[in-house]
Amino acid sequence: MIKRLIPILFLLGIFSMIACEPNNPFDTGPAYDVAANLKIDSVKIVAFLDTAKIDSIYRIHDRSGVVIIVQEEGVGTRPTPNTIVYTNYIGSLMKDGAVFDTSLETIAKANDIFVENRVYGPFSFGLRTNSVIEGWDIGFSRLRPRSKAIFVIPSPRAYRDQKNNDRIPENSILLFKVDFLGID
Repeated sequence: MIKRLIPILFLLGIFSMIACEPNNPFDTGPAYDVAANLKIDSVKIVAFLDTAKIDSIYRIHDRSGVVIIVQEEGVGTRPTPNTIVYTNYIGSLMKDGAVFDTSLETIAKANDIFVENRVYGPFSFGLRTNSVIEGWDIGFSRLRPRSKAIFVIPSPRAYRDQKNNDRIPENSILLFKVDFLGID
């Protein structure tokens, strides 16, 4: 019986040493607080929407914190999980309007973010397949093909506190102007 316990006790000893190790690879720091960051971002989004002059047919305030500002209503059925979505988009920061990404070459050149070997044109992705930020999955699931809209995406539904690239600071609220071209 004791011979059987020795390997278990050995493993417990190893795990306890790792847990106490100052360079513990399993210690990733404090957990990201989604609720607290949504609360902070929601105040900023409300203030932005109160002053922003954005034409819309209607607005959807999703319970996730994402706001979908529908500017042109599409037709047909809304996409479901795994549906392939096609869109053109312009991504900017809510804070100052700086464009950080786009599928349109003319917009990329005008905002000095053009990448020489990148292929510009409609972007496609599978809805709810973890291939885009959560805010896109939420936004496109509420639209019909051929809609035009602006997504206001709080940081917990985008890149959170990750350093994604030099143009998107940590905890940024993002705006995406989307032209929902269609689905497969």
